[in-house]
Amino acid sequence: MKIKGKIIVVILTAALLFCSCSGQPAAKRTSDEWNTNYTYVFVHGLSGWGSYDSTNKFLKYWGMFGGDLLKYLNKQGFDCYAASVDPQGSAWDRACELYAQLTGNIVDYGKEHSERCGHERFGTDYTGNALISSWSAQDKINLIGHSFGGATVRMLADLMADGSEAERNATDENDLSDLFKGGKADWIYSITTLAAPHNGTTAYNADDGTEEEETSGIQDFMSNMVSKFTTTKEDGRAAYDYAAYDMYIDNALELNKQLQTLDNVYYFSYPCSSTIKNDDGTYSPDEAITESTFIKSAIKMGRYTGVTDGGYVIDESWLENDGLVNTISATAPFYSPSKKFDRNNVSKGNWNIMPVYTGDHMSLQGGLFKKNDVKEFYAELLDMLNSLPS
Repeated sequence: MKIKGKIIVVILTAALLFCSCSGQPAAKRTSDEWNTNYTYVFVHGLSGWGSYDSTNKFLKYWGMFGGDLLKYLNKQGFDCYAASVDPQGSAWDRACELYAQLTGNIVDYGKEHSERCGHERFGTDYTGNALISSWSAQDKINLIGHSFGGATVRMLADLMADGSEAERNATDENDLSDLFKGGKADWIYSITTLAAPHNGTTAYNADDGTEEEETSGIQDFMSNMVSKFTTTKEDGRAAYDYAAYDMYIDNALELNKQLQTLDNVYYFSYPCSSTIKNDDGTYSPDEAITESTFIKSAIKMGRYTGVTDGGYVIDESWLENDGLVNTISATAPFYSPSKKFDRNNVSKGNWNIMPVYTGDHMSLQGGLFKKNDVKEFYAELLDMLNSLPS
C-alpha cells in the first residue's frame, strides 16, 4: 500500500509540473482584421469538468497534460472561460446550469421540468460568483462545446431564443426564470462544436456486453480520479433526464427536431476521426493516435450497422469514428441547414462543417496519454471567429 501511495503521489506531482510548465510563451495577439472580440465560453462534455470543479485545479479539461489552454488563449488577447455543468446531466439541465453561471443566478431547472423529471427545481446559487462579467445583446458570447457540450450549447441557444412554453404555462410569471421567457437570441454570436454527437452515437448500439479488456494501473488511477469528482449521484430522477439518454440515436434525432438553428448565429462543427478504412469497408482504430480507452469501442463502432428501435437505419456511413462518436454524427445536426466550410462564404443561420480533424475523441481537449498540442488550433479558430462580419 505504501508503494502504491508513492506511485500516485509521483503521478500527481508529474501531472502538476507537466501542466504548469509545458505551455509556450504567448505574446498577446492583435489583428486589424478582427471585427469583434466577444467572450468565449467553453463547455465540457460527458464526465467533464470546468473552472468551478476541484479537478480543474490540477488537471485542466481544456488542455489536459498539454497545459492550460484557456490561460494560453487569454494571453493571446482572447477572453476565455471554462463552464462547469453536470457531468452526466441532460442537455436541458446542463443548459439551465450554464445560464445560471453566465448570469450569476441560482440554477432554475423549471417548475414543469423538475416536477416531471422528479428532482429539485433549484440547484447551485451563483449569485456573486458569475463566470463572466457581463452578458447581453451588446456583450455577446461565443459558445464552444466539446462532445455533449455541443448539445448543451444548442439547448441554451434555443431556450435563449424561444424560452419554454411548457414552463411559461406551468409557472407564475413572477416566479419564471428569464431563461424560459426567451427573446434573447441576439445574446449569442457563434456556436462551435467539437466531436459532438449531434445525431447520437452507435457506441451504445455496438456494445455487445462483453467484458472490457484489462487496463493498466495508471489508466485505472486516472479514470477513478476523474470519476471521483464528476460522477453524478443517483437522486431518483427520470431515466430520460441524463446525457446518456440524449445520446442514443433515436433520442438525439428527436432532440434535433426541437432545437432550431438561429438566423443570427454563426455555427461551426468539427468532426473527428481516428480510424482507418479497411479493405472490407469496415474501420479500425489507428492506435498511434487513439487512446487505449477508446480502442475497443472504435473497433465495435467501426463494424456496426443495423436499425435503431425507432427504425433509423445505421448504414456504412456511420462506421468512421473517433472512438466514442461517429464522424458523420459530428458533422451537423440532421434536419438543420448545413454546408462545407468555405472561408469566403460563411453565413449565419446554417452549420459550417469544418474539415475532419485527425484525432480521437479527446484530441481536441489536448489528449491524455496521446498528447496533442491544440493551442495553435484554437488560436486560429478564435482568430477566424473574431474576423467574421459582425
